[in-house]
Amino acid sequence: MSIEQQPFPHGAVLRPEPSSSSGGREPLIRRQAAEIIESVLAESGPDRAEIREQLRACLAAHPGRPEAALLEHLVNIRALDRFRDRMQDTIPAEGSPGARQLTGSLFPRSEASVRSRIEAVLAGRMMVTAFQPIRDLASGSVVGAGALTRFLGEGGDSAEDWFADAKHAQLAGDLDFAALESALGAAQELPDHLFVGLKLSPDTCLDPLLPVLLEETELDPGRMVLELTGALTNEQPAPLVAALAPLRRRGLRLAIDHAGSFFTSVRQIRHVRPDIIKLDRNLITGIDTDPLRSSLGEAMVGFAEQIGAIVIAQGIETPEELATVTGLGMTAAQGYFLGRPTTRPADWKEWTQQLSLTAWLTPPPQ
Repeated sequence: MSIEQQPFPHGAVLRPEPSSSSGGREPLIRRQAAEIIESVLAESGPDRAEIREQLRACLAAHPGRPEAALLEHLVNIRALDRFRDRMQDTIPAEGSPGARQLTGSLFPRSEASVRSRIEAVLAGRMMVTAFQPIRDLASGSVVGAGALTRFLGEGGDSAEDWFADAKHAQLAGDLDFAALESALGAAQELPDHLFVGLKLSPDTCLDPLLPVLLEETELDPGRMVLELTGALTNEQPAPLVAALAPLRRRGLRLAIDHAGSFFTSVRQIRHVRPDIIKLDRNLITGIDTDPLRSSLGEAMVGFAEQIGAIVIAQGIETPEELATVTGLGMTAAQGYFLGRPTTRPADWKEWTQQLSLTAWLTPPPQ
């Protein structure tokens, strides 16, 4: 089944007016980012020349958006790696007073400090959204964009670390909604034929605030795909189906994200009846050489057909993996081989080009 056979209806997409409920948060983070950038560019040492040039390139890619430019700069540079090396000898030992190792954290931190830094990110909306293209395997065209959150904060932690710490600090829902607001705002810059993958936990999908937020956005429900991250509890499928039913009647799609990375009950998936099953990269990596992974992928394609869903492969990094998932009948795919995540609207606007599958699979000339 081609993903284009399942239409994503949409109307005109308008840039939303600045929300009066933002409380000036966006100007605040922009002022903070601009001050940091000005400070870095004011340095004159030759050892920092390369960093200044990289920062100027990011500024040119994000005109009028210093917060996005600074975030991309921090993600790309390798100075953080050297900083971690210098800091390694100063990290308090696990179990020492004031140091508690939280799951996924780069440095041991007290619970109070973790909560404080997450609250600071929430107050300043110190995050931006990157999108990664999702390509239809029949046509080669980009049909969707998966939203990924990038944080502007100390420590260089991954998004997974931030969300893990937020869960520990009982701020998971707050961070989920902040990331969703960021993604919905950034999605206004995407080509309007693309669907938008929005990652949310099952708990957030059950929050009564979710339909209110989605109704206020200018993004058409027919372009939204809610990607459930994390395993469902035995009690969640029925209320989840009921809570999302009105939104799905308006065109919203539901996806099970990271299928294969944790034990997901087939019975639960049947109950939820997702429109899309996204296979985790751990299942896809090496699928071209691992008979077990290949068999599991083929089984998931068959299962998806039974419930009327389509399968998207995540984490495609080689032409061999792409050829294998295509041969197994998967509908679409994403991964570094097909396009890296980017925060640059100029990159997003290029996702209108149609590529042939043979262009991916043909080895480059030696």
